[in-house]
Amino acid sequence: MMNILIVVPYTPNLIRTRPYNFILGLLRRGNTLTLATLWENEAERDALHKLEETGIQVIASRLTKVRSASNSIRALLTQTPLQAVYCWQPELIRLLETQIQSHRFDAIHIEHLRGAHYGLWLKARLLKSASCPVFVWDSVDCISHLFEQAAHGSRRLISRLITRLELNRTQRYEGWLVGQFDRVVVTSPVDQLALEQLALRANGSASTIKVVPNGVDLSFFAPRDQAREAATIVFSGKMSYHANVTAALYLLDEIMPLIWAHRPSVRVQIVGKDPPASIRQLAARFPNQVTVTGTVPDIRPYLAHATVAVSPMKYGAGIQNKVLEAMAMATPVVVTPQAVAALQTRADANILIGATPQDFATQVLRTLDSPDRQARIGRGGRQYVEQHHDWARVVEQLEMQYRTNAESAL
Repeated sequence: MMNILIVVPYTPNLIRTRPYNFILGLLRRGNTLTLATLWENEAERDALHKLEETGIQVIASRLTKVRSASNSIRALLTQTPLQAVYCWQPELIRLLETQIQSHRFDAIHIEHLRGAHYGLWLKARLLKSASCPVFVWDSVDCISHLFEQAAHGSRRLISRLITRLELNRTQRYEGWLVGQFDRVVVTSPVDQLALEQLALRANGSASTIKVVPNGVDLSFFAPRDQAREAATIVFSGKMSYHANVTAALYLLDEIMPLIWAHRPSVRVQIVGKDPPASIRQLAARFPNQVTVTGTVPDIRPYLAHATVAVSPMKYGAGIQNKVLEAMAMATPVVVTPQAVAALQTRADANILIGATPQDFATQVLRTLDSPDRQARIGRGGRQYVEQHHDWARVVEQLEMQYRTNAESAL
């Protein structure tokens, strides 16, 4: 088994499901893990203590809003994207220095563009070492691809302005980063292609990029033997994320009026942490029809009770975990094509797709009116995630990336 250092620029938890499940999955497979990460509040510190109780060594530093703002301001006049410096914390570097002096790692895993700077520092520090580990950068998504879409599609002016400011230098930086690591992984073929194009432009090669998708904890997100509420729609996700804000406004402004024209009793639940004012105001605009929950301790009751889950994404990157989680709960899901661009789903077999507001509303109404359709699509969705997105299989794919590089270096 391997000794692995995983650097994650934010606390892994159930919301940040990809690094969280990678860590637990690699541990279950017998590997020794050291997690280097950052925390912002006491809830995140508690989450790290729980990870320590599983046998993972955790080294962590606090990242304040002041530090992140200072990092970003200093980067404004450089060619480095704000995302690449946002989570830089010299204290964590000092802790990493101690680790690499006292431990020999077989693989070093770096999460996200926000963590890449730590990977570059570690590689420079260890490159001439007699036992230089394999460096794997999990880009997760192609951030440039997301910014291209957000620059035109976001409903938030500040998001459009920031992404337009950042787009060109993020494209250059991401393409260059691909050539700095032994292996790069992303969540989907869409992000793989976008990152390959940037890497070819920057380095002339993109052969190191592989797809390792997101998974679902199939025992945690499992169907429940209970009746669903009548005519209830749920849209879930981190509601501070600009793509989710745009999707929620699209749902309420353009899709729901078409649904309410036929079924005024339909209720919408918008579930997720940190909703901005534009989302919180939806409950006031549509009293008795829309609920905005903010942070909830557990998303599963909402998915289990809903008649239909929706993901009306106008743009996005990577795999939409909200879609996989609803499918795993056997909740029928209606999506826009953008929400499943990274998946291998089949329309009308395990998911329902509406490309226009009218098509989307029609799919929802037909599903609300048909218990048989609800059950059929729900079963198909559950079967899909069992076949393609079991975390145990996904972690095997990730571990293979470590071993492929380690064996080729021998």
